[in-house]
Amino acid sequence: MTPDNETSYLLDMKGLRCPVPVARTRKAIKKLPPGVRIKVECTDPLADIDIPHMVNTDGHSLLDKGVDGNAHWYLIQLKTSLD
Repeated sequence: MTPDNETSYLLDMKGLRCPVPVARTRKAIKKLPPGVRIKVECTDPLADIDIPHMVNTDGHSLLDKGVDGNAHWYLIQLKTSLD
């Protein structure tokens, strides 16, 4: 997990297969302050289903998503309270 700028972090999950990207994203989110933005990059084709589902289930917001080469990316706004 690396800071992308003052309010966002990059989670590089490329090369990892389901369910690892979602599990590691959830673990990383617990260490971040509420309300920050994170960008998750994945090469697992199931991430296009799993990451948006996790975002919705956990109460965060999916701000944007796209494809860069063979990686899918997701820009997520964490909810303002992580309880």
